Amino acid sequence: MEFGKELGHIVGTGNEHGEDSNSRSGQKKTYHRHTNYQITQLERFFTECPHPDENQRRQLGLELGLDPKQVKTGMYGIGGGNYPLGGLWAEVGDKQAQHERADNNVLRAENESIQCENIAIREALSNHEKVSNLLAKYMGKPLPEIEKLVSTIPGSTDGSSFDLLPSAVRSGPSSSTPNMEQEKMNQIKGITEMERGVMVETAALAMDELIKLLRIDEPLWTTASSSSVPTTDHGDGGRRTLHRDNYYKIFPQRDNINHHLPNPSSARFESSKHSGIVAMNAAQLVDIFLDSNKFVDLLPTIITKAKTIEEIEKGDLGNRHGALLLMYAQMHVLSPHVPQREISFLRLCQQIEVGIWVIADVSYKISKNNSSSSRCWKLPSGCIIEDMPNNGSSKVTWVEHVLVDDSVQTHRLYRDVVCINNTAYGAERWIVSLERMIERRTYCSKVIDHSNISGFHEFGGVISLAEGKKSITKLGHRMLKSFSGMLGMSGKMDFPHLSEVNNSGIRVSVRKGTAPSQPFGMIVSAATSLWLPLPPLTLFDFFTQHKSRLQWDVLSNGKQIHEIAHIPTGANPKNCISILRPFLPSDNNILMVQESYVDALGSFVIYAPIDVPTLNLAISGENISNVPILPSGIIICGDGRTHGIDPNVELASDSPNTTNASPSVVGSLLTVAFQILVSNPSSSKHHINMDSVATVNTLISSTVQKIKSALGCSTEQ
Repeated sequence: MEFGKELGHIVGTGNEHGEDSNSRSGQKKTYHRHTNYQITQLERFFTECPHPDENQRRQLGLELGLDPKQVKTGMYGIGGGNYPLGGLWAEVGDKQAQHERADNNVLRAENESIQCENIAIREALSNHEKVSNLLAKYMGKPLPEIEKLVSTIPGSTDGSSFDLLPSAVRSGPSSSTPNMEQEKMNQIKGITEMERGVMVETAALAMDELIKLLRIDEPLWTTASSSSVPTTDHGDGGRRTLHRDNYYKIFPQRDNINHHLPNPSSARFESSKHSGIVAMNAAQLVDIFLDSNKFVDLLPTIITKAKTIEEIEKGDLGNRHGALLLMYAQMHVLSPHVPQREISFLRLCQQIEVGIWVIADVSYKISKNNSSSSRCWKLPSGCIIEDMPNNGSSKVTWVEHVLVDDSVQTHRLYRDVVCINNTAYGAERWIVSLERMIERRTYCSKVIDHSNISGFHEFGGVISLAEGKKSITKLGHRMLKSFSGMLGMSGKMDFPHLSEVNNSGIRVSVRKGTAPSQPFGMIVSAATSLWLPLPPLTLFDFFTQHKSRLQWDVLSNGKQIHEIAHIPTGANPKNCISILRPFLPSDNNILMVQESYVDALGSFVIYAPIDVPTLNLAISGENISNVPILPSGIIICGDGRTHGIDPNVELASDSPNTTNASPSVVGSLLTVAFQILVSNPSSSKHHINMDSVATVNTLISSTVQKIKSALGCSTEQ
């Protein structure tokens, strides 16, 4: 065949007998010509297998009487010029070489990338191992996820190997997609397993920082120099705040804590440290802090809502060492004009010595897609609780360190209290509230002392059961919780046409009462705050004196009242629950239950009407927790100003330092709040007519005017 003949040109090296062409130097090189049969077989073989390996070439050479080198030459030399098969083989070989080079480049780049990942992950794991040591210290055990990760990385022990990571480790949790039900569960819980490990690490670092904040004073903490700013600190008598520069020197920015924090231009830091003695042992306090229901029940004047989102670690049985919770809390104090704060945070419990516990809190953003409206974020904060010897009490030192977004401005009445002196949400308020509420609980749990309870014979006999006293004190506590929770003004409605009182305005909200402890129907809440040029205790005495009540309480209808029962709730006799009755009883036989509450930072006077049959049930020890009650009341606190300058007077400077202003009397901030049932349960919030709102407005405006008149304060003040 022509094609075969054309291919029968010189293609080989050596002679026909396979002698070495180089064996005789200087002799002309001889060549081997393939036979037509060999060419045909080579053509057929290379068409089927363009890239034979060494064994295939050797086997083909044996069959055709050629050595492997001649077979290899046949692949690339047959068509050296214009021969079709040789050109095809050459083209295929070139393309294959190009593909191999491209594949090798891609593989080399991937390998280098994975090696870099390996190095980065190994460095990260070295940091995680440090955290694991912290966990072993603060939680009693290392983080299992870290150990698993370390074991999956080849060479992680000595750092000498750069083998590729298993795909499951490289790709993270997305490499094994959970079923839809599990995804929904994770969304409900708000966390994933990978996040769980990050939470443990974040909490451990927060605990480490908090312990240093608790144990180090100077130069980390500075004390307020102004002695005119009141304080309840049991130590050096001044308010302690962080020295910001020294703080950053000791605690460089930590990404695993601070990446949860925003950086708005309007944000500011609040920091405080305070100590106090509470009448409860450390183990009991720890149990309360780790139970969201008990936590909000103990501190209703600060915490209005709290819940445990997830229990990350249960902690040791008995002492809760190592317990870690993801929690949510809603906080509100003093007035509707004080912005409410919402925080999602981690809470870690650690027993560092016998009888000494530390509770560490730090904000944690549950997920990247979380669109929480929170404007407050906790940096490492919390408390250390130390058992006092032999008396069942504890010393509690509290650190509060937060970042607050002030884009929603605090009302100028409360700017000093919230932003300058930091007494609204600072460590001092936590300690003072703990002291007072635990004292109240202790008094109410004591065996009944009839000498401290007077006047019950007037409407059904002396309380003969401890359960009767307990029932009434529970009623007072329920009133305190309901009143404090109402101040957040959920469902607030704006009524710009309503008159304002002393430039603070009247806040009105409407909600539907659905809880068993509230009346069913639409409830209108209204509150206003104002500044008065009188000390807080002077105002508290005025509101707790029964003879002066007719001067300000429009609900008394101008009638004198007298106290028919008095139950103490603290060492200060002004802390008590009173049962009040008008001198001229009304036909509907309505009495008044009043809780008077005073601590170092302020006071409450909270009251609610109650009918005689219900009160008799309480006295007899019956459970009246489901009896609806709707408290109203008064809140008093200091104005936070060193010189008592009227906040309604515009100063020449916006600086909070008013030392150059003319001294004035110490002032107080007063909040007056009412709750009124205005319709039946079937009515809609949108059907509340303006007459109902106007009635509440008139009620609160009239009360404020009566208070100012009775206290001799001019309308300009």
